Amino acid sequence: MEHRPSPDELLSNIRESEERDTRGKLKLFFGMSPGVGKTYAMLQEAHTRKLEGVNVLVGYVETHGRAETEALVRGLDVLPRKNISYRDATLEEFDCDAVLQRKPSLVLVDELAHTNAQSDHAPHRHEKRWQDVLELLDAGIDVYSTLNVQHLESRADTVRAITGITIRETVPDSLLERADEIELVDISPEELLERLAEGKVYTPERSAQAVQNFFRKGNLTALREMSLRLTAERVEGQLNEYRKEHFITEPWKSGDRLLVAVSGSPYSEQLVRWTRRMAYTMKAPWIALSVEVLQTTSDKNKQRLDKNLALARELGAEIHTIADDDIVRGILRAARQHNITQIVVGKPAHQGRTSIVDRLIEESGTIDLHVVRVEALRENRFAAAKRVSRWDDLTAFMREMLSDRSTRWRNYGLATGFAFALALGCLPLLTFMSYQSVGLIMLFGVALSALILSGSAIVLMSVLSAMLWNALFIPPRYTFIIDSVEDRLMFLLYFVIALALGILTSRIRLRERSVRHREGRTAALYDLARELSSARTTDEVVEIGAKHVGALFDADVAVILAERTHGKASERLYDDVHTASTFNPDAKERGVVEWVFRNHRPAGRFTATLPAAKAHYAPLSAPRGCVGVLGIAVHSETIRSDWQGLLENLVGQIAAALEREELSEEAKQNRVVAESERLYATLLNSISHEFRTPLAVMSASAEALPLTAPPLSAVQAEYAQEIRTASRRLNTLVENLLDMTRLETGHLQPRKEWCNLNDTFNAAIERTHTELARHKVSLETTSDVMLCFCDTVLIEQALVNILLNASRYTPPETQVQCTLEETEKPLNGFILRIADSGEGVSQEAISQLFDKFFRTAATKAGGTGLGLSISKGFVEAHGGIISAQNRTDGGLQITILLPRGAELPEVIERNEE
Repeated sequence: MEHRPSPDELLSNIRESEERDTRGKLKLFFGMSPGVGKTYAMLQEAHTRKLEGVNVLVGYVETHGRAETEALVRGLDVLPRKNISYRDATLEEFDCDAVLQRKPSLVLVDELAHTNAQSDHAPHRHEKRWQDVLELLDAGIDVYSTLNVQHLESRADTVRAITGITIRETVPDSLLERADEIELVDISPEELLERLAEGKVYTPERSAQAVQNFFRKGNLTALREMSLRLTAERVEGQLNEYRKEHFITEPWKSGDRLLVAVSGSPYSEQLVRWTRRMAYTMKAPWIALSVEVLQTTSDKNKQRLDKNLALARELGAEIHTIADDDIVRGILRAARQHNITQIVVGKPAHQGRTSIVDRLIEESGTIDLHVVRVEALRENRFAAAKRVSRWDDLTAFMREMLSDRSTRWRNYGLATGFAFALALGCLPLLTFMSYQSVGLIMLFGVALSALILSGSAIVLMSVLSAMLWNALFIPPRYTFIIDSVEDRLMFLLYFVIALALGILTSRIRLRERSVRHREGRTAALYDLARELSSARTTDEVVEIGAKHVGALFDADVAVILAERTHGKASERLYDDVHTASTFNPDAKERGVVEWVFRNHRPAGRFTATLPAAKAHYAPLSAPRGCVGVLGIAVHSETIRSDWQGLLENLVGQIAAALEREELSEEAKQNRVVAESERLYATLLNSISHEFRTPLAVMSASAEALPLTAPPLSAVQAEYAQEIRTASRRLNTLVENLLDMTRLETGHLQPRKEWCNLNDTFNAAIERTHTELARHKVSLETTSDVMLCFCDTVLIEQALVNILLNASRYTPPETQVQCTLEETEKPLNGFILRIADSGEGVSQEAISQLFDKFFRTAATKAGGTGLGLSISKGFVEAHGGIISAQNRTDGGLQITILLPRGAELPEVIERNEE
């Protein structure tokens, strides 16, 4: 069937085309994780474009020290990076303003999800790098960028559930939708793990840590599936956009998509289940479509339609509703809009050549049609009627059979009465006007009756009024005989005109009613959305939502919100309803509320789940979880026919607004925490530096006192020793504060070199000789030479902190055992253990032992709780792992797994041989 685009469609396409021409083109190199080769593929594409004569500029590319990537950067015009002064460090960032000044044709901007560092003096205009990219696109500059699937906002929670790692830097999904082209860079998990082992992704020490955490094979497989699915969805969307732009109405069978036509018929349930089985077998998406026709429908049919759509939704269908006065035209229009390849309809028991099925076969074009026989359901229904034996059951059954037709018979009765009343009322007029004039008056009466009666009743009235006009007014009167040819023609025209007027007037009335109904629904949703957008607190959101829901459904409303823990919705509901509620569920109803909250599904009245409840309850489901439950207790026995879809839309808007307020509150708290951390780090840094100079003077003076003449007395010597001890403790505290500041600001960069861990361990024991003087310290090693490529100063300090911790929390004269050994599993490196003979710590405290400022309940006075936290930071900076566990024979053991850091130098290997 030929489809001509409407003027609105043409205008919309022209506007979209103009917008695309003025803005830059965005191409994303998309992958499942770091290391798949996105940056490499982007640089290869850049060289190709340069050979084509395109002005290519490398705005920001992170090579991560990979030689092959750095080689590809050479030969391209590279933009100098902008230096950002951040606290005491200088960081390099992408210079967006410089790109806007140079205006290249194409710019390469790596790591789209990156957060821009903010200068202390001149803050960056945009917080995120993707915002820089949007500004470049608006300026008409084409952009190539890279993105991993875990950085998409909608996938962050899923990635955290899979990997256990929280993704801090995210990109909104709208940016992915805005991309003009997406290139999937994909390799197998096995190949990526091999690249990690070869050091092609990270340095060896970082690779060892990555394999144990994020880069596990199961994680990579799940992320790969996620990236492939997203890319496939994107391709499907591009296909639909192409068909829309070129006004292609016939579906392209690039993939199977099913559509089942659902109505208020009792047979539709069987069609829905049949389509679900077929979709599952074909691994294809499917749509359940309801066509709103311009005719009245009984309440029972509306209830069955709601039930059938609810079943389809539960079975995984995508629900769509379309308004059309022609069922076949509506089905085919929806099928072409959604690129449907197969339509499922029911086969009626008795069908004529003009049935819906025949028309679908003739007009469906390239769309396949499945006609499913549902006769068995009808046979079962009448078989059930024959088995009814009791008289009251039979009466109830007959009442049910006839209830759907009650409205129709009432309309037929009104049509008959109107026809006779109109004819009898016109009889007196015949004395002073012709029967032709009377016919016009009766035609006018038929047209007016169409404002009240249904279409089939209007047909009946048209036939009856024509027959009565003939019998009572056309000569010879009181017979159905018409002598004159003119009168016969007039009678025929009367019948046709009455029929046409009645049907057209009825259709216009039904269409007006349908439009008014949809307009009211749209206005209700718009009013709710407008008021919710202006809400500033959770209480305002609930008050607005309860007010609108109550007014639309003429019902009392109850809202029960989820408890908030640290600003987030928890897995429990508040015991009390919100103050904006107009009814309070009792203990029995509360059980329904809890079920809805746990299962994220509606229940209660008007549903098949717990239908005996007094109210209907719906979950307030948002992307991050259920934020509460909304209940409505309608005042009447019935509810508006479109209640289910309307309530879902209302509940969805309320839930989204509640989550918006929740996210806003979290953002405020995060800003407060970030500012507090910044002030804390600044204060800590200032105090530490101010302490160092007087401490150095005090320490030097205390060391020089014993060398003065005359010699110190015993009491004076004891005081001098106390000064030296206190100076060392203060110096240790200052060093810890400075180390913690370096760790938290990310400025700690290990200066690695080959060292003997034996010497490092012995140096740490020597530095703590005074503190451990009353303990028995031993060191056992499996070799005299254990070479490790590390920062020996940081590792020594980590060991010193652990040894000092042992000296403080173990009794005098007890053993402190230190061991050092090489290992190949779980990593190629070394195991360092420090075990004391103290009381150990509780199991609850072990998980917090390496937290900043953590101290156990039995901690003695003195100390800051920073030592073990700093040790953890130093070890992890080398890609190592630190852990603690209680010993079976008493005491605490701290274990460090430290990677070797690099392959042994060839000179050392030859000496060992």
